[in-house]
Amino acid sequence: MKGKILHYLFASISMILKYISNFLIFTTFISGFAFSSNHQVNSKKVSDIIDPPESAALNIIVSSLSSLKELRKQNQASLENIEKLIRIKLLPNIDINYSSRISMGKFWEELTDSEKKLVETYIIESLIQDYVGILGTYKELDSINITTGKNIVREDNLARIPMIISYGKEKQSVNLEMGLIKTNSWKIYDVTYSGVSLIKNYQAQFASLASRKGLEFLINNITKRVLTIKK
Repeated sequence: MKGKILHYLFASISMILKYISNFLIFTTFISGFAFSSNHQVNSKKVSDIIDPPESAALNIIVSSLSSLKELRKQNQASLENIEKLIRIKLLPNIDINYSSRISMGKFWEELTDSEKKLVETYIIESLIQDYVGILGTYKELDSINITTGKNIVREDNLARIPMIISYGKEKQSVNLEMGLIKTNSWKIYDVTYSGVSLIKNYQAQFASLASRKGLEFLINNITKRVLTIKK
């Protein structure tokens, strides 16, 4: 009888210890999960503090306009030299692949690799011409002030940054909105100038041609445009 009691006692203790062990494992798992989640949130917050999109947008614009100011100071601000400035200062900060994707919209996945490269080339050359036109409007750069607006829009790795550029003795003001995307760093994918989004403008052109005349016609049209721009 005594042996049976001891047997049941040890069995009960074993079950209790097993229950406690399982409970501790489960608690540790939950705590680890919570720590991991908090760590990810904190890392995201730290990333936003260290590298916010508005700072990236300011750095890109300030760098470009500082170079333009120097060109004007040296009487070297020809359209050709402004284009060189854009290729050196702005182009490395543009996400051409993303700009091309959203410009083509639903038609992007229907393109071959060579056709995608063709579209990217067209977007590059067209954006350069557009930016030459935008930067060419800034004449008096002796006193210039660049600020970001309050209505910054963030969605995951995308951001839209309103910017106000004041320059000249009469403090002329220009409003821009920069669309940025972050992969390893923040890069431009769109600029809205005078209320017109450059990428949405391309998107509307491409969609209209592809819908009315077909995708093959659009690609042929883009090929002709690229050849014309590069002349």
